[in-house]
Amino acid sequence: MELQNVNDESFKAYGHVLTEYDVCRLRKEMEHTPLPADDVIYVPSVEELEALPAAECFRDMAYGGLPIQVGYCNGSNHALNALEYHRSSEINIAVTDLILLLGRQQDLGDDYTYDTSKVEAFFVPAGTVIEVYATTLHYAPCTAAGSGFRCVVILPKGTNTELDFLVSKEGEGQLLAARNKWLIAHREAGIEGAFCGLRGTNITV
Repeated sequence: MELQNVNDESFKAYGHVLTEYDVCRLRKEMEHTPLPADDVIYVPSVEELEALPAAECFRDMAYGGLPIQVGYCNGSNHALNALEYHRSSEINIAVTDLILLLGRQQDLGDDYTYDTSKVEAFFVPAGTVIEVYATTLHYAPCTAAGSGFRCVVILPKGTNTELDFLVSKEGEGQLLAARNKWLIAHREAGIEGAFCGLRGTNITV
């Protein structure tokens, strides 16, 4: 699989690089977050990150004043395993170098299956801030260096938190795994209760 760069023209189908934000303090604060050696940890909302001035800038400039949450995804990962999408853009801040495996919601089948041969890989250099569009299929980053990855994740408040209402298991309802999170898993990933709609190879990098 060709490894592209988020600064390449090809990334514009999935998102774009944001250059107007000062994320130095966010990256510094992230040094205190855990970094599992053989697993991935995701925390949707972290009070210490949300208290930083940058969080207010992202709320007002990136989300037009909507309430947001600032969390992180850290760890070590080399496999696709699943793809998810939201009804909103996601902001990622690469605290370390990392790799994103991305697809397009428009390529989902009528039965919500997805051919993994359509996935593209993008290298995100440390310090880069990107918007990942709502129609972009994505999941946990992959490791770009032996020490693992750290990534700030910014989303509308409540995203990826536990559902507290009943969901139809018909159509797209099969995919709703958390608030504002529609998930399509690969069978090899063994994600309990997930809709296993990824067809083809469980890509590794």
